[in-house]
Amino acid sequence: MEILLHEWGSAFLRWFHVIAAMAWIGASFFFMHLDAGLKPHPDIPAGKGGAAWHVHGGGFYEMKKYLVAPASLPPELVWHKWQSYMTWVSGFVLLGWIYYAQSSLYLIDPTVRALSPWAAATIGIGSLLAGWIVYDRLCKSPLGDNETLLALVGFGFVVAMSWFYTQVFSGRGALIHTGALMATVMSGNVAMIIIPNQRKVVAALLAGQAPDPKYGKQAKQRSVHNNYLTLPVVFLMISNHYPLTQTSAIVPVLVALLTFSGAIIRHFFNHWHADHTKAPWWYWGAAVIALALAIWLSWQAAPGRNALLEAERRVASAPANAAVHAEATEIVISRCSMCHAQSPVWEGIITPPKGVRLESGGDLIRESRAIALQSVLTRAMPPNNITELSDAERAKLALFVAAEMRNSR
Repeated sequence: MEILLHEWGSAFLRWFHVIAAMAWIGASFFFMHLDAGLKPHPDIPAGKGGAAWHVHGGGFYEMKKYLVAPASLPPELVWHKWQSYMTWVSGFVLLGWIYYAQSSLYLIDPTVRALSPWAAATIGIGSLLAGWIVYDRLCKSPLGDNETLLALVGFGFVVAMSWFYTQVFSGRGALIHTGALMATVMSGNVAMIIIPNQRKVVAALLAGQAPDPKYGKQAKQRSVHNNYLTLPVVFLMISNHYPLTQTSAIVPVLVALLTFSGAIIRHFFNHWHADHTKAPWWYWGAAVIALALAIWLSWQAAPGRNALLEAERRVASAPANAAVHAEATEIVISRCSMCHAQSPVWEGIITPPKGVRLESGGDLIRESRAIALQSVLTRAMPPNNITELSDAERAKLALFVAAEMRNSR
């Protein structure tokens, strides 16, 4: 029953987290789009806001924005906050559910640092809190008055934190915690700055006072930061499915390239929404170059790259025989089938991960490309090498998969 609840709990948490994130990101993108397209309106003094017309769902909408606040408020206001809060809460629970509750599989890599589960969780949670404090202090310091310099320092801080995570966690754990840190900053902006500042503006209006424009300015700054962080965060959150991104040695470089490319793509769309004729199309070229460099680095840094290339050279000159297949089958059954079986025997696993079964020679042939990626090229499997698959065994697997890939051409 415990295993059943864990599996369905994980599924429902992911589902809820994705739904909440969709709502938050959708609202963020819409309001940035709205801001960029505002035009002067006769009911709003020049420089104090604007309006935009939208068509959707068979109807027309006139959207107005007041940079400080209108002269009076309606009896009801819609507060855009719960999407952010629920995204962070569900993400934090999911982080604990998967990475802290199963830290030996996903978070702790003994070759990086031998940590106890409690130590790993303490470092992870403590770093998220510390990261928010550092970011918030930077924004409130004199540096916050210089948007460009603040962005550069913030960018450097995120990359530095990704390097720190590679010193304590697995590559997979480092990426997910870097994403969680950025997401914590984003939700912290909503909970600690944007919503409180909006409440101060509302309170001043209700008291018949003129709101201090600094509150709107601070909230807008944090909202813009959230907008530019969105695309990098989404990629980091899905990176756990792609082992080529998880080589610890290049995690900080990948984080830098992916953050840059995601932010510059958002920058393009922010310009596009303001004026299509002045959209800087060269931003796409810069983003593509950054992403291409990330792909190239992931191949160059892959720990099993040389072993796979050597196996391909050997197979090209002398085709592998049945003995290679037999050796590979024995290795996989002894190192992988405790999880990848119809009835897994590894504690906490009730179905083979991703439906992959590795119990026979036929299974190996069917999954040869997955073995090449997961166990040879990236060495992502077994997770954190928990079953101690040796380099010599991986070399034999490389020979087998090279032969199978050659035969399938």
